[in-house]
Amino acid sequence: MGPRGKRAPEEASPPAEPRTPPGRGKYYMISVVAKSYGVHPQTLRLYEREGLLKPSRTEGNTRLYSEDDLRQLEVILNLTRDLGVNLAGVEIVLNMRRKMEQMQAEMNEFVAHVRQELERGAPAGLQEKLDALVKVPPATIVRAPEKG
Repeated sequence: MGPRGKRAPEEASPPAEPRTPPGRGKYYMISVVAKSYGVHPQTLRLYEREGLLKPSRTEGNTRLYSEDDLRQLEVILNLTRDLGVNLAGVEIVLNMRRKMEQMQAEMNEFVAHVRQELERGAPAGLQEKLDALVKVPPATIVRAPEKG
């Protein structure tokens, strides 16, 4: 150890590589994520305490952030940095997004069911009328405009 408890350069650990748990995508350690997104690791820990992020953990309790966690972090940072939303607002927005995605999935399931029933035995002509009623284009979640 060097002065003030810091490691000497020859002792420094190699850069953190993404870890790949069995059967899953890439995972990143908190230090890599913090540096990549320009946030302090304590900020990431705060987001976890607030329930906004849920990184997985190793057996040694090290946080590992997945690609999904990183996408969630990008949304959080967009809301806080670019739109000025506080963490309570971020929680509300994320909950509403989840509910909207669930509702969209339920609607898609309903439309698929109606179409399946129509294919089974709707009289001629009725098919077209009902298609017009249940035509629901795939919707995307409303996103904030990008600043640029």
